[in-house]
Amino acid sequence: MSLLRSPLLSLTAILALLGHSSAADAPAPTPPPPKQAPKPQPPTRPFDSPDAPKFTRLDGTPGANPPVDADGDFVIGPDYVAALETKAIEGVPQGKVQQFSIDSKDCKRFNPGIARDVFGTVDPTNPKTLIVETHPIDYKRTITVYIPAQYSPGTAAPLLVTHDGPGLGKPDMNLPRILDNLIAQKRVPAMIVVMVANGGGDAQGHERGKEYDTMSGLYAEFIENEVLPLVEKNYGVQLTKDPEGRATMGTSSGGSAALIMAWYHPELYHRVLTLSGTFVNQQWPFNPETPDGAWGFHNKLIPESAPKPIRLYMAVGDRDNYNPNVMRDGMHDWVEANNRMATALKAKGYHYQYAYCLNSGHGVGNARSQILPSALEWLWKGY
Repeated sequence: MSLLRSPLLSLTAILALLGHSSAADAPAPTPPPPKQAPKPQPPTRPFDSPDAPKFTRLDGTPGANPPVDADGDFVIGPDYVAALETKAIEGVPQGKVQQFSIDSKDCKRFNPGIARDVFGTVDPTNPKTLIVETHPIDYKRTITVYIPAQYSPGTAAPLLVTHDGPGLGKPDMNLPRILDNLIAQKRVPAMIVVMVANGGGDAQGHERGKEYDTMSGLYAEFIENEVLPLVEKNYGVQLTKDPEGRATMGTSSGGSAALIMAWYHPELYHRVLTLSGTFVNQQWPFNPETPDGAWGFHNKLIPESAPKPIRLYMAVGDRDNYNPNVMRDGMHDWVEANNRMATALKAKGYHYQYAYCLNSGHGVGNARSQILPSALEWLWKGY
């Protein structure tokens, strides 16, 4: 029978028999996913606010860094120029960069690791901490080792420990290249660098937060007793035990971890370099002995303690982190925290240098290639 000639079939029925449906029967189109609102950017905090240190102004001169023989507070930027020492220079001896891994199952102090699925909620009984559910994890940690060309086997070399080290097979050559040049120019000693990767995640409830934000000597003890002996064994080197010849370095929570290591074990480390140091309240779980986390450094520990033999370099961006999570305890402004650190250090007579980087955010990424060579030179003054 011809479908088009049948008076009993409507056009709708004919289309249905042919496998078509009417507009009324068609499924509604899937709406596009809602656009996520852009993440709010931290506000720019002025360097001349009433509660900021009294800075020496070097801003307006691209490439200008604080003098390597001066302590104090300096404003730099807003335009930055990569230092010559960040480039490979012909004829400069190049050190070796090698890597190995540590399995968490072989660790004594951080086995197993921890991780979370949900950020957590503010504890209604204590606004200084979060309620976080965690679960155990296994992980592998990469250790990257830089050995300068000038290292003499059988001698005890100066040491720099850095945090948030690169992954296996992905060595970061920026720091080794800078050190190749600085060592060749005799601006820093021929040091061995041990770049330690974190255990994963970030902040409260994750392994990285447990390692870096905990106010105790535990992480320094892990490095000393579980990492450095493997470095010496694997590469046939010796590391000095003199704390004047030992430095720690890190960015963000890696920066607070660097100072935590020296603060709780000054017999091991005297020199500390921090970029956007997380001197805020990020410790988890809550510890009533240090209820403010790393905010307690400038709020209590430094002002109320006798000066320790620590030499500290700090840099922060004027657009650095500001209350990046649900906590509103008044202790989560990275700029305010670093400003307060500088004020506390000055009052106690510490050797410190503080670079306030205009037009820069968390991690001072655009300023790093300009400031790092001179920061390292300042750090090692007097050795």
